[in-house]
Amino acid sequence: MDPLRPRLHLLNGFALMVDGATIAVPLSAQRVLAFLALHDGLVQRAFIAGSLWLDWPEERAHANLRTALWRLRGCGLTLVEASGAQLRLADDVAVDLRSAELLARAAREGRADAIAFSPECSPFGSDLLPDWYDDWVVLERERYRQLRLRALDGLCERLTTAGRFDEALQAGLSSIACEPLRESAHRAVVRLHLAEGNVCEALRQYDLCVGLLRERLGIAPSPSMEALVARSPAARRAASAPELVAVELR
Repeated sequence: MDPLRPRLHLLNGFALMVDGATIAVPLSAQRVLAFLALHDGLVQRAFIAGSLWLDWPEERAHANLRTALWRLRGCGLTLVEASGAQLRLADDVAVDLRSAELLARAAREGRADAIAFSPECSPFGSDLLPDWYDDWVVLERERYRQLRLRALDGLCERLTTAGRFDEALQAGLSSIACEPLRESAHRAVVRLHLAEGNVCEALRQYDLCVGLLRERLGIAPSPSMEALVARSPAARRAASAPELVAVELR
């Protein structure tokens, strides 16, 4: 990867970096860069101005956009390309969100099961611009959140099937940490523990899920979760006689 290529970071906060150094970008220019990064291809100037300065008069919104573009040019980098009344993010700008989306889709499709999962370097634990509250950011943040959670769930399932239990557990627990009320992530971890033969761990995860759903949402686990435990004879015995399991463990 070319170290001099501008890298735009949108996950876990905004940052523009070149060769490891952070480039200072005014807030208005940050919003233009982020907006273009979240919209593939050419975007009409009027749409950009109207979306970013929604409550401003049209003429003033366009003036704000021109000012933001002028400030971007002050960075000394080609970050935005113009084509008539349209703008786009320059092809040379790498965006971390796009790389994360490619990895998430690969994981969902089973093309990433050979990748060693590491929560320290995974983008799946980061939100998109978490401290931005514009509607256009909120919608994209939720879209990416759903994508990465499904990727983590699927990765946990595939790594479990491959017998890579440590990596599967990291993926499953990362999904739960992102959204503790997501039952599919709990099911994946329960299934993992049962595959390892760790019945007590499976039941502990099951109980945690049941408690969270009851306390936070006032609902019971789904039939799929109940069936998962019911299909395991050892889990059924442990659930009906937990004191026997404790004796056996001693």
